[in-house]
Parts: sequence; structure tokens; C-alpha cells
Amino acid sequence: MKYQVDKEWAVTKLDDPNIRIADCRFKLGSPEEGRSLYNLSHIPNAVYFDLEKDLSGPVREHGGRHPLPALSQFKEVLEKAGISRDTTVIAYDGGEGAFAARFWWLLRYLGHDKVYVLNGGYKEWAESDYPLNNMVQSFGPADFKIDLQPDILASYDEVKELTGNDTAVIIDSREEKRYLGLEEPIDKKAGHIPGAINRVWLEAYKNGRFKEAEEQEKRFADIDKNKPVVVYCGSGVTAAPNFLALKEAGFHNVKLYAGSFSDWISYDGNKIETVEK
Repeated sequence: MKYQVDKEWAVTKLDDPNIRIADCRFKLGSPEEGRSLYNLSHIPNAVYFDLEKDLSGPVREHGGRHPLPALSQFKEVLEKAGISRDTTVIAYDGGEGAFAARFWWLLRYLGHDKVYVLNGGYKEWAESDYPLNNMVQSFGPADFKIDLQPDILASYDEVKELTGNDTAVIIDSREEKRYLGLEEPIDKKAGHIPGAINRVWLEAYKNGRFKEAEEQEKRFADIDKNKPVVVYCGSGVTAAPNFLALKEAGFHNVKLYAGSFSDWISYDGNKIETVEK
């Protein structure tokens, strides 16, 4: 796989000064749990990145529940962690994949290609009795130069325009019941962006591990690789694994709608599709 690494490789790099490990564990609805878990035990030399404090910006009227962080702010966070453009970064979460994939996508958006997700995350690492400790490591400040890649981010206006034609494929990454509008536990409205198809992000995994590229390709076999693809979810977090999966499957023109459904419904005039009940 191009964008993930296995624990067997990562464990040999723990003392490499050119490697930085990012702990991205988080629990939606319990925002302090990730930091608490990190303080209790983490992969040696890992630096903690909080989904809502580091990997997201403040919630406003538009932009969704997890808007992108200010680039200057995120740059400072990376530099404080000792991450430069020469640093290879390995991101992990509890094993869900979504939070590490959010970090992975953000770094790629900033133009950093040497970033990978640890397959299996903390869960598989700990179950294998690999090294863990609770030491909070500090690193000397680095200089991270941004080389923004706007071609992997879909704006609200772009998605709005795409809903009126079939020039692109829009993928809703949420669970089927939310996509169909049968239930909505988080957002104020239920349903999906008009014309979107459903590919549940959890189907990118099997037994806690990211599926191989060939299996990811089968998930998207009915989609024309020559068409642009936009992925979204509720707030731009769980769509990131589908973005990664599409790239593994050989899709080149893939964008993430960072605001996702929670941004879409923040505009009163937008239509929403649901299944007939």
C-alpha cells in the first residue's frame, strides 16, 4: 500500500530522528478521552494531535462541525512537534482509521507527501506487545513550508455546482441509515446531498485493518476512474478513509468536501434527498 505502513516496519523506526509519530486518538462526544489515553500510554516518541484543537478550526455558521484549521495555526502545531518537510510522519489512532486519516489528508493538503497511516493503529500495536510508554517527548522547533494542494479539496460552491449534473461522482461515506435519512443522531437534518451515492467508510476495513488496494478497487468498481470524485461524510472526518481508499484503488482526481453534510445543511435553500418511507 502506498499510504499506509505496518507495525513491523514502524517499530524499527522509533529512534529515527527523521521520523515523527502522530497520536490522533479521539472519541466523538468525549473530546478529552484521546488526550487522556495518550497520557496513559502511547507509542514511544509520539506527539498528540487533538481532532478539535489541532486538526479543526472553530465552528461557525458555515463550514461544518469540524472545519479545517487555520493554516498558520496548524503550521505552528506541526513546527512545535518538530515536523518539517523533510520529516516522515506516521499517524495512528485507536484503530478506527478515521482520525489518523484526517491528519494524513491535512498534511497532504499542505503539500507533505511523506506521511502515512499506521495500519491497525494503537489497538494492533498494543495487542502485539510492541513498545509503549507514557513519556511526553518534546522536540526542537522545525520549519514547515506549506505548498498548498487545492486540487484535493472541494469547496462548498464546487459541490453545489456538481449537484446539478453528472460530470462528477459524489460519494457519501456515512452509514446507510444516515445516507437514506432514516436516522440522524448528530446533524439537524437527515438525508444526503442530491445525486450522491453511498460507500460506507467502515467498508474500507476488515478485522481492524485497511483492505488491500485490490479490494478497495472492487468497492469502487462501478465508478468511472476518468470522472472527478468528491467524498464527504458528516463533518469531513470519516470521509478521509474513503479518500485514502480511492487513492489506493487508483483514482487520481479525488477531492474531500471538508465541510461535508453538516456544512451543506447550514445553507437553508439546499435540497436534501432521502429514501421514501
